[in-house]
Amino acid sequence: MNCFSHLSLSDRIRIESSLNSRRSFKKIAEVLGKHPSSISLEIRKHLQRKRTGGAGQCFNDCAKRMGCKCSGLCNVKGDCFKRYCHFCLKCSSVCPEYEHMSCPKLSRAPYVCNGCVQVRFCSLEKSFYEAEYAHKVSREALSESRGGVSVDEEEIVRLDGIVSPLIKQGQSIYHICSNNRDVIMRSERSIYNYVEKKLLSAVNLDMPRKVRYRPRRGVKEHFKVDKSCRKGRMFSDFTEYLKDNPDVSPVQIDTVEGIKGGPVLLTVHFLDTSFMMAFLRGANTARSVSDVFDGLYSLLGIESFKLLFPVILTDNGSEFSAPMALEKDAGGIRRCRVFYCDPSSPFQKGAIENNHELIRRIIPKGKSFGGLSQPQIQLMMDHINSYNRKKLNGKSPHDLFSFLHGPETLQRLGATKIAPNEIRLSPSLLK
Repeated sequence: MNCFSHLSLSDRIRIESSLNSRRSFKKIAEVLGKHPSSISLEIRKHLQRKRTGGAGQCFNDCAKRMGCKCSGLCNVKGDCFKRYCHFCLKCSSVCPEYEHMSCPKLSRAPYVCNGCVQVRFCSLEKSFYEAEYAHKVSREALSESRGGVSVDEEEIVRLDGIVSPLIKQGQSIYHICSNNRDVIMRSERSIYNYVEKKLLSAVNLDMPRKVRYRPRRGVKEHFKVDKSCRKGRMFSDFTEYLKDNPDVSPVQIDTVEGIKGGPVLLTVHFLDTSFMMAFLRGANTARSVSDVFDGLYSLLGIESFKLLFPVILTDNGSEFSAPMALEKDAGGIRRCRVFYCDPSSPFQKGAIENNHELIRRIIPKGKSFGGLSQPQIQLMMDHINSYNRKKLNGKSPHDLFSFLHGPETLQRLGATKIAPNEIRLSPSLLK
């Protein structure tokens, strides 16, 4: 019995087939040469939850759905073509007598609906084990686990409060680690890495000997923050949040690169107006992103900031791996919410990706941002935001943003309207 090898796609296909045939974990384990607990862990770790209806019914997980005679709960009784509300997807969100119910069979083996004879007639939330999905998720997790060092965001905040003040006092990292070993609980090399990756407020310039050393040759180490920071902030959580808060207009953020290792742009796109801002950053780090939002927070004030940035959607780049630094201010007060797209799914924030095409008209792909300044970037965005859009009924993002949020907000952000015939979307704008 080989209990320590990874499951292959063929192994997972056999697990799925066996579950569909209603075989026990013990029988599946005997076929694959694994321990039953390994099969149980594999299924519970990679199951998919789906909200699908059955037998002519939509999804409904209310305990009182059977025999319910309620109708017209959403105040459209005369216009609704459904006789009873339990046939409607809005039922659970508008009914005051709603009681959540989940299938009791999913709390015990096999934990999934594969092979269940009632699955076609059930309107509750279902769980399925699908071999291809499980294999994809497993390989992504394995790849990420081998992709460099990992550190929790809260741990970085703790270390920063201990290490950075001592470095700025002139102490070496060796001295700090030697005298605070029980508190720091990190190696000297790790602290150097955190400073190098700009995760701490102390920088290389605070260490006189460090800046004199020539950089070592070798493969550049990839740094990533523990992906546990994305728990509760995935795209599925984002869609659920919008269902509960339909009046909220999300803001999408992304990074535009010039050349590898050079300055980058942080772009901020407002979905309700197609208005986009861009900020020049010297390095593509999480701290540089949080510094931009801290600046906007100070500039706009808490009320205006919350109104403009209720929800932020971004990708899984390492520069966005410190969500708490964006969600809360220095006093710990929540100012917004951050969610992440699924891996390799840029279409989930397609609006900002499409708007990047206008930036590329002025700054072609592969050109460095090194010779540019923030006023030049602001000038570029003024021309882009003054450009009339067909989808905005012939209006420009600047006009629509001014109508919704007021010209005073635009003035605070430093945005200026460009006359229609003076708009230039070509490289000559910045020459």
